[in-house]
Formats: sequence, structure tokens, C-alpha cells
Amino acid sequence: MQDIFSALPVLLDQHGDNEDVRRSVIFAIWKRVAGDSLLEHAVPVRLADTTLTIAVADRNWQRNLMELSREMLFRMNFILGSSQVKFIEFVIDKSALGGPRDRSGDRASAEAEAFDEINEPLRKAADVIENDDLRRKFLLAAGSCLARERRLAAK
Repeated sequence: MQDIFSALPVLLDQHGDNEDVRRSVIFAIWKRVAGDSLLEHAVPVRLADTTLTIAVADRNWQRNLMELSREMLFRMNFILGSSQVKFIEFVIDKSALGGPRDRSGDRASAEAEAFDEINEPLRKAADVIENDDLRRKFLLAAGSCLARERRLAAK
């Protein structure tokens, strides 16, 4: 899995002018920095310029994560190799977090939804990743982020 994260700065250097690629790379790095246990409570929802917006469930999560934001920014930008994110904003938005996750749910349908969201520029950008499995995982992560954004925008 580390190989995909070493490929992300290269992907960003080559396709950083594409907002879908830039957002997908930064969201993927947030997920790496946050870790699995935190992702159930803090989900990236928007990237505007150099500000990453993270949805949290309540004021306690917001306050606690604000205290950790400098360390998280440092770790994200270290992985990226540059200061792509200068500020993390934590907003209270329970709907962005979704309900309790059913880990035994229909994985095939979630993957299909994710892959439906992948556009041609994003697919071409992912061609930089030589390993087929890593490329697929990146596209799945990017598609999942785009699908979540579409669902949130529809609300």
C-alpha cells in the first residue's frame, strides 16, 4: 500500500491542474493520515484552493481535530512533498458521514458506483501508476470520493 502513496506526488505533479485528480489525491492522503478509526468520524468533503474541508459529527470532534490539525497538515504535506494544503476546516455535518457502516454490505455495487464516477482525465492521470492493483485501488478511492460528493450535492 505504501507504493500507491509514493506514486501520488508524481500523479499530482503531472496532473495537478485537473481538480478531480488534485482532490482525489489529497482526499486519499487525508484518509492515510487520519487512519481507519478516524475515518468513521471525519470525512473529507471539499477542497477549495489550499483549504481542505472535513465533515465531523459534532462540536467535540471538531474541537479535538482542530487541536491536531497542525500535525495532520504537516503529515499530509510531507507525503505530498509540497504545501498543497495550508488549512484544514472542520465543519459539523452528520449527513456527510453517512450512517453506521455495514462492512458486509454490497461491495460490488459500491465499487460499480465508484467506477461510474471516474472521468477520462482522472483515468488518464492514473496511468502514471504502473502497478495494476495500485492503479485500481487509486481509481476506486477517487471514484468513491466523487460519488460521495455527488450524493451530498444532491441533498
